[in-house]
Amino acid sequence: MSFAPPWFRTPAVLFCLAPALVQGAVQAPVQDGELAERLYRSGERAYAAKSYKEALDTWGQLLQSVPGSEFAPRALLELARHQVEVERKPEAAMPYLDRMKAEYIRAPEAADGLLLRGILLARQARRPADLKDAMAEFNRVLDLFPDSPAVPGARLRLGRAWRDQGQWGRALRQFVEVFRARPDAAEAPRAMLEAAETMDLLGDLPGCLRMLQQLRDRAPKSPEALDAAWRIAVRVKHRLQKPPFNNEGAWPSGRTKWLKTPTLLALASEGDLLLYQNDLDRAFRLHHGDLVPVGPAATGVKALVVPPTGDLWLLSKAGLLRGQDPALVPLGGLGAITGAALDRWGALWVADAKTPALTVFSSDGASRTVASPTANALASLPSGGVIIAADADRKLLFLDADGQPRTVVPYGKDLPASFRYVIALASDGAGQVAVLVDGGDFGEGVMVLGPDGAVLRQATFKSLGINGRITSLALDRSGGLVLCDRRNDLLIRLN
Repeated sequence: MSFAPPWFRTPAVLFCLAPALVQGAVQAPVQDGELAERLYRSGERAYAAKSYKEALDTWGQLLQSVPGSEFAPRALLELARHQVEVERKPEAAMPYLDRMKAEYIRAPEAADGLLLRGILLARQARRPADLKDAMAEFNRVLDLFPDSPAVPGARLRLGRAWRDQGQWGRALRQFVEVFRARPDAAEAPRAMLEAAETMDLLGDLPGCLRMLQQLRDRAPKSPEALDAAWRIAVRVKHRLQKPPFNNEGAWPSGRTKWLKTPTLLALASEGDLLLYQNDLDRAFRLHHGDLVPVGPAATGVKALVVPPTGDLWLLSKAGLLRGQDPALVPLGGLGAITGAALDRWGALWVADAKTPALTVFSSDGASRTVASPTANALASLPSGGVIIAADADRKLLFLDADGQPRTVVPYGKDLPASFRYVIALASDGAGQVAVLVDGGDFGEGVMVLGPDGAVLRQATFKSLGINGRITSLALDRSGGLVLCDRRNDLLIRLN
């Protein structure tokens, strides 16, 4: 009788478990739906940890392995958003959005994809006529996904597009529908602000003020409520109260002979004053009473422009300086610049004393000319166009975004006497325009115009006791007027 070695003896219980162990060793294949969700969640985890390459690769693998999964359109949307929000390459997002539109139009995520695609197309627009493709995407969101959370955003942007095209009634209906149908939507405060501004364009000042106050009551802590506060203040002061200008003297209070030949003023988007000092060849920001240099040194600056980003642009005969970039951008030989303005489309309008037209530079560097009288000053308008002063024709022209005159105001209209020259123009973003004038029986002084060109307030410097060389002006957010006195090296505020 033979015996097996101890290490060859197998307990009987293992024989019983063997089939189960073998079965467990061969796992069932992962189903497509389960694989897609695992890949998507893995990408989410990596993205939250800012491991962007890992996340993008994982979502790309999902699209390649299981393109028919419900997680595929989600991955496409995340890939597109990453290109826009992190990489800052909107053009790289378009292939993902194009694929979503072509292959996943039935998916709920397609609503957000169409909205984002429309936003990117709108950003590419350089003129109102270029908005048609973007508007088509916003309308698709409304038509195909009426219950989607993307609807308020689509209506808000559709309203802006209508307003940019001069269709103010259609724009207003879209804005109102945002906060009427979805009062809790994140876009509701912005839609109320846009509705108020559109009412003003339509000539409904009481409705505009009511809407702004309603915005402050409904969303008191929102940025839009803060914006509404100063818009109410300047409209009430300039258009309803219309008090005589009061000379408050040197501003900030008590500071005299503290500048070096200030020649130009502009107002930043957050309300800070920007000024250029000729003897220092520098621009400065006045923040809480302190002057802070802005941008590189530049000689002979003739115009200041403030883009929405907050960077200051300086224009001179030598060219354009943008923000902190020391590189000069040529301005096509314009050597007698009298003013500049940045429109709603990001295009730079430049007036030149020797050019009987306006030159418009788009953000991509291309330029075009807009037929116009020779302009000696200009400023942007919230409606999307610009206002220019043409001394030779003795007219102020309110131009739309295509350069077509919307309102023409003869020099001296609504004034006790006429003037000859416009030295500078400024706007406040709420529809008012300040005009610095000289010559004629009126002499040197200022006036404030409404959106329709009507004179709201006016005064001569003689009546205000001002004796200096005023070269520029700015409208502040409390309804005051800041003047730049080059002769006396100070700023003066009118209230």
